[in-house]
Amino acid sequence: MATRVFEFTFWLADEPRELLDWSNQLYDAGADDSSPGICNGMPYVAFHREAASFEDAVRSAHRDVQTAGCRVLRCEIEEQELASWPQG
Repeated sequence: MATRVFEFTFWLADEPRELLDWSNQLYDAGADDSSPGICNGMPYVAFHREAASFEDAVRSAHRDVQTAGCRVLRCEIEEQELASWPQG
């Protein structure tokens, strides 16, 4: 099955740790296709995950985030990303 790159963002629970610390933990957990950051005091991780399906991409990214000791509050997908998905 062909793969493609899916883009989405996980917003994380605000936990007392430094950005560099959890950024390194995410990388060590396998999330080397992510860009962690903080916006208005809320930590997030933007993913560019290659997978066979959106579900596979989100599940594997969620697993990596949990392995890094972070808790996902919600997943966001940009409207233009949804519009680019194949129909049918």
